[in-house]
Amino acid sequence: MPVSIVVGAQWGDEGKGKVIDMLAEKAHTIVRYSGGDNAGHTVINPHGHFQLHLIPSGICYPEKTCIIGNGVAINPEVFLKERQMLNDKGISTSNLFISDRAQIVMPYHLTQDKLEEQARQKGEIGTTLRGIGPAFVDKIARMGLRAGELIDEKSLKERLKVVLEYKNKLLTCLYCIEPFSFDEIYAQYSEYGRKIKEHVTEATVILEEALKRGDNILLEGAQGSLLDPDFGTYPYATSSSPLAANACLGSGVGPTAVDEVLGVYKAYCTRVGAGPFPTELFDEMGERIRRIANEYGTTTGRPRRVGWFDAIAARFSCRINGFSGMAITRLDIMDKLPSIKICTGYMLDGKKIDHFPAQATVLNKCRPIYEEMKGWLKPTNEIEDYNELPTEAKAYLDRLEELVCCPVDMVCVGPAREQTIFKKKT
Repeated sequence: MPVSIVVGAQWGDEGKGKVIDMLAEKAHTIVRYSGGDNAGHTVINPHGHFQLHLIPSGICYPEKTCIIGNGVAINPEVFLKERQMLNDKGISTSNLFISDRAQIVMPYHLTQDKLEEQARQKGEIGTTLRGIGPAFVDKIARMGLRAGELIDEKSLKERLKVVLEYKNKLLTCLYCIEPFSFDEIYAQYSEYGRKIKEHVTEATVILEEALKRGDNILLEGAQGSLLDPDFGTYPYATSSSPLAANACLGSGVGPTAVDEVLGVYKAYCTRVGAGPFPTELFDEMGERIRRIANEYGTTTGRPRRVGWFDAIAARFSCRINGFSGMAITRLDIMDKLPSIKICTGYMLDGKKIDHFPAQATVLNKCRPIYEEMKGWLKPTNEIEDYNELPTEAKAYLDRLEELVCCPVDMVCVGPAREQTIFKKKT
């Protein structure tokens, strides 16, 4: 610190919520910088069990400032439900702010998302149907509505008239649906604006003041690097960049303030939705890991696809993010496995390659080359010191460091805060 970035290093669902919840203890300000409620973080702490989709994972610390940054697309209905859930559990949200530049998810975005996914048929991407993609399309097309406009009823009315006229022409002509009612949307979103107004502010001023004080700032990503629209498995990608570079764009913090970038990896791999996944397991071992780990999506509830750790993809993720360290989560899930495999290369058209292909069609043809390591068959969930981990577990982590070319800073051996081992202390 002063500024640390936490990034999902695989296809999302790596356990960022717990890592951020842990690191937030030493931070003064936590900022969510990308995505929307198509992402979910599970946090388990003394306050309870929380599934967060928009609000930063540091919200459980009442003395911390939490910001939903300009890089996030916010569905006001989802935000208000999440705020209510936290309040019902005794968590204050008086320390929560929303950038007035954050995009707003509108009803037509959800409809458009569903219709577009249906139109793709067999080429469907596997979107969560939360309207996030269309919201970001409108942002780039300069047709989006922002949080600052939502709390200004006059501005909202003027902009909504223009945008909705275009959207209705598009959707009624292309998909033959009934047009959206201006009066209904305006009334609904004016009410949302009144309910969230207390949170909406110029977030960059808060961050500038925090940096001047020398406060520690934690920038929290959503989803995973391999879903990035530039560097991920395009077109099976998300709609905003989860990468460390976008943390600055999505928060308003300049890159010269960044001190460290932590990549969060599972000890194995998972993926939700369509797209290439070279190490995916279709056998009993894949089902066994899914069952032990309860691998079902926080946002969608869909069973996650499960596979062995892919060191080729992991090293690529480290390269494009510039990780200064790794957090390895869910190591305890491997405790009952007699042997563990790591993908160290791909076979493509009869030739070995050691890079992550850009084209999804090419990656689909890649077959993993595995290195097998001995499992430890001992529980790790109560271990607090890195040196006390089983010899085989440390050998596995050492090998991941070698293959990814990045040091392991922390290891998670369970969902609770105390089930975290900081290697730097040894």
